[in-house]
Amino acid sequence: TLMKILSGVYEKDEGEILLDGQAVDIRGPAHAQSLGIGIIHQELHLMPHLTAAQNVFIGREPRRRLGFLDEDQLNRNAQDLFDRIHLDIVPTTLIGSLTVARQQMVEIAKALSHESRVLIMDEPTAALNDKEIEELFKIVRQLRSEGVGIVYISHKMDEIQRIADRI
Repeated sequence: TLMKILSGVYEKDEGEILLDGQAVDIRGPAHAQSLGIGIIHQELHLMPHLTAAQNVFIGREPRRRLGFLDEDQLNRNAQDLFDRIHLDIVPTTLIGSLTVARQQMVEIAKALSHESRVLIMDEPTAALNDKEIEELFKIVRQLRSEGVGIVYISHKMDEIQRIADRI
């Protein structure tokens, strides 16, 4: 419920949401996104027949004159994001060819492409092995060091204790 309120799916019926110390009323998913709130759902929302870059920037693709897709710029933008989180995926790789863990990392890059300042992660390790979990935690720690707030939802208490500043 909290995740859905913060991401603008549900309206809060009482209480207060503070963002940078200021009270905000989130009026829908687009508004939450414009406030810098990103969400990574447990079920991935990627299109397997598109590339990693296309999935990250779907609906926001860079255009050339006359509205033609600037695929080179699209791939450069995706590579910049992937480099930021030390993700070694080629932007032209089809999502369907990636492991679930790699797809999860593309979802993180997608959220960051919206300049998320708060990132809500719902059960992000549900389908990951131990090595992939460590890779995810490395990215979470890096984002935290960059000032991105992480709301990490999990039933795995050992993970919470390893990754959380506050519970």
